[in-house]
Amino acid sequence: MVRETTLSVDNLIYPMFIVDGKGIKQEISSMPGNFRWSLDTLLPEIEECMKLGLNSFVLFPAIEEALKDSTATYSYDDANFYLKAIREIKKQFPEACLMSDVAMDPYSSDGHDGFVQDGKILNDETLPILAKIAVAQAEAGIDIIGPSDMMDGRIAYIREALDEAGFDETSIMSYSAKYASAYYGPFRDALDSAPKSGDKKTYQMDPANKYEALIEAELDVAEGADFLMVKPALCYLDVIHILKERFDVPISAYNVSGECAMLHAAAQNGWLDYNSAMQEMLLSIKRAGADIILTYFAKDYAKLNR
Repeated sequence: MVRETTLSVDNLIYPMFIVDGKGIKQEISSMPGNFRWSLDTLLPEIEECMKLGLNSFVLFPAIEEALKDSTATYSYDDANFYLKAIREIKKQFPEACLMSDVAMDPYSSDGHDGFVQDGKILNDETLPILAKIAVAQAEAGIDIIGPSDMMDGRIAYIREALDEAGFDETSIMSYSAKYASAYYGPFRDALDSAPKSGDKKTYQMDPANKYEALIEAELDVAEGADFLMVKPALCYLDVIHILKERFDVPISAYNVSGECAMLHAAAQNGWLDYNSAMQEMLLSIKRAGADIILTYFAKDYAKLNR
């Protein structure tokens, strides 16, 4: 009766990794219980999740190296298996809420979120590419565009492109406070999307900075973001809290792969009880102020709380 914070499966978005091919369900070694799925194996998994009450998914593509180039042209190609998968999922499960990933790194031969020239990330030259990706995803049926690139000005650029293409009802969840974190390693294993040279510190945020997040969030809201995200979640609960206090739009948090991996490792060694620690972790993110949590624990949480 007097509990201050409640967490529901409705607050969760389940990240899933898609690969081209058939009959593929390949466990990611650094992320126990998470898999690379081909579309034919993914569809029954989505159906099972929806029977548990888990209806929201964020989809990430693992792209073959041969399809990557410096300008990420495969990202908006009609032949892109990721776009085909989105269409089929929405056809079979129209009530599912699908979120995308908008960045160059899955498709870039350089492995960076932006366009690389002479060893530098060119912010403004990246924006038209991101807009093409976003429009192609909206055409395929994505409900929420997820720009994870951290280029300046990309929310306004994408919003304008979506509106001009007739997708004014497609929303944008901005990765507003995405930190240059040590907790992304297993995710990059899953997608084989690590930078070929350098790092992402020139465009992702310094972990030492909290109030910079307010500047980034204010810009994103002004440019048309419908949601603001903090990534990662656990080491940045204070950032989640301050954004929730300052902004009226929904706040989301990404409980990232490294956070998932370390809990699994502790549980496998008998140091922590997986079910109780997992639920406490998610509750802490919700208590900090997140309305929405992207988490690899989503299905397990749904099973425990059906």
